[in-house]
Amino acid sequence: MMSRMGGFIAAAAAVLALGTGGGGVAQAEPSYAISMYGTPALGPDYTNLPYANPDAPKGGQVIYSEYGGFDAFSPYIVKGRAPYGVRAHVYESLMGRSYDEPFTLYCLICETIDTNDERSFVEFTLREEAAFSNGEQITVEDVIWSFETLGTRGVPSYLNTWNKVESVTQTGPRSVRFEFNTEDRELVLIIGLRPILRKADWPEGRDFEESDLVVPIGSGPYVVGDFEPGRYINFDRNPDYWGRDLPFNRGRHNLDRIRYEYFTDANAMFQSFTAGLTNVFRDGEPRRWEEGYTFPAAVNGEIVQSVIQHQRPSGMSGFVLNTRREIFADWRVREALILAFNFEFINQTVNQSRYPRIASYFSNTRFGMGQGAPSDAVVALLEPFADSLTPDALEPYALPVASGGARNRTNSRAALALFEAAGWTVQDGVLKNQAGEAFTFEFTLSTPDEERLASLYTQQLAAIGIFPTTQLVDRAQMTERRDRYDYDVTTYSWGMSLSPGNEQRLYWGSNGVEQPGTRNYAGVNSPAVDAMVEAMLTSRDDAAFTAAAQALDRALMTGRYVVPFWYNPASWLAHDARLRYPDYIPIYGDWVGFLPDVWWWEDAE
Repeated sequence: MMSRMGGFIAAAAAVLALGTGGGGVAQAEPSYAISMYGTPALGPDYTNLPYANPDAPKGGQVIYSEYGGFDAFSPYIVKGRAPYGVRAHVYESLMGRSYDEPFTLYCLICETIDTNDERSFVEFTLREEAAFSNGEQITVEDVIWSFETLGTRGVPSYLNTWNKVESVTQTGPRSVRFEFNTEDRELVLIIGLRPILRKADWPEGRDFEESDLVVPIGSGPYVVGDFEPGRYINFDRNPDYWGRDLPFNRGRHNLDRIRYEYFTDANAMFQSFTAGLTNVFRDGEPRRWEEGYTFPAAVNGEIVQSVIQHQRPSGMSGFVLNTRREIFADWRVREALILAFNFEFINQTVNQSRYPRIASYFSNTRFGMGQGAPSDAVVALLEPFADSLTPDALEPYALPVASGGARNRTNSRAALALFEAAGWTVQDGVLKNQAGEAFTFEFTLSTPDEERLASLYTQQLAAIGIFPTTQLVDRAQMTERRDRYDYDVTTYSWGMSLSPGNEQRLYWGSNGVEQPGTRNYAGVNSPAVDAMVEAMLTSRDDAAFTAAAQALDRALMTGRYVVPFWYNPASWLAHDARLRYPDYIPIYGDWVGFLPDVWWWEDAE
């Protein structure tokens, strides 16, 4: 038994209620799965995931183009750059996730999972047949070593989980129990998704925290094949994979080889696809998607274009206004800057109007604030914080629509009225305060596409007397500047899931106003936002959680922290016609667990 006694700072409280279908106060029965709420969608006798084709043939390969390179194999330490495929294809966790449910896990390495109503512990019983690719059985010792090592020597995010573990104990030949010292109802699922490593891979003398190119031995469906650092890597399907016949895996892992080719230029990635060096390409450029597939393989049908719809939240992408800066402290100023952003004109210029605008942080889902007035449940959550919210937070709110054309005159007049109410007026063609100081700021950006957007926005701002500057930095500098919140305005994209949880504190928590390294890039410092995140994390039923998420969405949107861009409600995948996918698309769409997991290779004959 290893104990994690004392000295820990208890992390803030609990996430969503997690049902196993069992359920007394003392202890539920061991189960095959666990969900955020209620019971899993698939019963104990399920035969396959609904979005997997159990009759899919085996064979063929997928060849990706990847940006960058790799110089190490461990994705779980700070040092080195590891291929994404090691985490995705070589290692496994105790449980696997269904991407047709918001957050449900089914037993994978484990045979059963057991917990209580409070989620104060979790116990797993391992499958007797679970084994690493070299045939060695996965043991409880491997599990305990993995958690302790990742928690104390892995990337910092693993420490947050390990600090909430009071003790981990072997309770039987194939069972292990985790006791928690913190109320956190999501923790049971997080534990279930932690990777299990082979302890023998790190004999005495090999430092876990040092990066190297020792080929890893995992328990997953693929093994590392040929590779050349920085150029390519193959993952070959293991025909002796221990879990190939599990219902969770039936119809998955069909391709014999998954290959990643590495590039340092985005244009070269597309050119390699047109030349047949790779056979799948995720496109993000509307004009190219509609007009650029005129090369021979696309014309003759060897390459096809597939549109994969999804039901994920839009997330938030846009110009981030750093409210730590005094000029952005007034919400009226932030609303004026949103009004001055002529979305309709810019979307037409950049995207030919093919993308819808992001309406809120959780738009495209039931967690979004929606149109019109808030529900009674949302009002009840937000009303105690009315004094700290914007005056219209409990009223119908939507992003402004431009008046048409490049001039945006109606919204520009409204923006100037708000600036005047906040103490800024146009003097000799420049927006200034009473002291004669100009309203100006700097865009800190890292890509030419971002610079182009800022240029279009700057042209519109000039019409109301604002003349910002732009600084283009490399990616490393951008990361450092973001970590220190050293910018006036930058761009960022927050991805949201259908099971938002502890990460919301990292995104919006008031601790992040001063604590470096969070993702609270806007400097959100709102009692209402903190409280809504807490309400989400402590909700015990779906209705309460939904209301809390909608209230959080409303507090963030009416707070005007970001000038929103657009999103794509579908993925655009161009691929070899012999690469096939099921008709049934999971709610997450083209996401983790879709390509290559449930695709297969099918020759014309």
